[in-house]
Amino acid sequence: MSDKQKKPQKLKARLPRGFVDRTATDIHATNEMVAKIREVYERYGFDPIETPLFEYTDALGKFLPDSDRPNEGVFSLQDDDEQWMSARYDLTAPLARHVAENFNEIQLPYRTYRAGYVFRNEKPGPGRFRQFMQFDADTVGAPGVNADAEMCMMMADTLEALGIKRGDYVIRVNNRKVLDGVMEAIGLGGDENSGRRLNVLRAIDKLDKFGPEGVKLLLGAGRKDESGDFTKGAGLDEEQIAKVLFFVGIKNYAESAAELAELVAGTSKGAEGVEELNIIGALVTSAGYDATRIKIDPSVVRGLEYYTGPVYEAELTFDVTNEKGEKVVFGSVGGGGRYDGLVSRFMGQPVPATGFSIGVSRLMTALKNLGKLGQDEVLAPVLVTVMDGDVEAMGRYQRFTQALRNEGIRAEMYQGNWKKFGNQLKYADRRGSPIAIIQGGDEREQGVVQIKDLIEGKRLSGEIADNTEWREARVAQVMVPEAELVAKVKEILEQQAEDRRRAKAG
Repeated sequence: MSDKQKKPQKLKARLPRGFVDRTATDIHATNEMVAKIREVYERYGFDPIETPLFEYTDALGKFLPDSDRPNEGVFSLQDDDEQWMSARYDLTAPLARHVAENFNEIQLPYRTYRAGYVFRNEKPGPGRFRQFMQFDADTVGAPGVNADAEMCMMMADTLEALGIKRGDYVIRVNNRKVLDGVMEAIGLGGDENSGRRLNVLRAIDKLDKFGPEGVKLLLGAGRKDESGDFTKGAGLDEEQIAKVLFFVGIKNYAESAAELAELVAGTSKGAEGVEELNIIGALVTSAGYDATRIKIDPSVVRGLEYYTGPVYEAELTFDVTNEKGEKVVFGSVGGGGRYDGLVSRFMGQPVPATGFSIGVSRLMTALKNLGKLGQDEVLAPVLVTVMDGDVEAMGRYQRFTQALRNEGIRAEMYQGNWKKFGNQLKYADRRGSPIAIIQGGDEREQGVVQIKDLIEGKRLSGEIADNTEWREARVAQVMVPEAELVAKVKEILEQQAEDRRRAKAG
């Protein structure tokens, strides 16, 4: 066979690795959730803002273009003027750029929220995607820790607005300055010790996983796991380890605050950090948020490299079953803190800022686990069937469809091959349509329509296995004058909704 006669190769449809196509159910659930979060943010006086998906790479901070293609962790491309641009990695760096660029027009404190997709050029894995949604709120230009306390209260209110009960969540609060003070107190201050400090942070971060004994090993010489693999430790001595473990092991902050202040006394910022935690504790308590909802917890270290003061994390405390079938605490669904250095990078002057970010997909998984999403399920459309293909009949079917839509009822007129009526009912079944509207020639002459309650029909069919069989039994069908079509459809839909409510309650 000559080259000319070879069939052209069909293009293979491939979803890019680490990305997902989202279904109607997922999108409706996300919209429902985002609307509830937005309502809380608006109530606190925050306004929306949107920044583009792309920024110049140097604006994203740590991802400076230090190689031919700055793709470490970010997706980058070169503009036609040879400037590197990257898809945004988070929603905070773009906000910092926006504030710096519009500083003279912006009213401080600047209180905004934004929801949007962020992109990570990382190896995808189970539950790890390269594109996911975050929902952030930030206050820029407020130096006092009351702004941080308010963020914690807003996080608590947001989780409750989504249906997460008290006792099922806690907002945990720590302070970067206190941790730095502890590091300084054990002799790990200064730039020359940054590597060792990072090792200590990593060890502390394993507290939930390995417990105090495991962390003690990681702070010292190292730890061997069950498989025999050895992780080198941070190399601290007994006294240093005791101080770190005391700090991260504080369970009741009020009882240990004085001892903690003593530990960090004389360090550059430690005492200031303890004082800030005390103020946050007092403010949230005065506003009615006790320690079961917002808790000062020195074991929070996630992302501390980035922050300059208070840090906070929203954790869900109920158990779920993981992929291995083990019961585990669901864990973090969002967090944030004070990042006074981020806007300053552009400004050459200090600009205080604090904010938090919710991981929308992760929180959605939690809400599904709790049965809190999809309560307002979206009803499939009422189907107006087509019995006759002439223009006059089609016009009449279209008029029925529009009359339903004009009353706020989801409706569609069948658009496929109308000649096989059975296919139309099969389509309605697959769509999950609640009602089918039918008008043949006889009905048209009488000025009436048949309304078929497909949900009730299914129920009445009982033991009949074959869909076609029970539909032919003409169960759950009423005939009404054309003028009463909309009112009757409404009545049936309300009855169906009532049945669903009863079924849920029962």
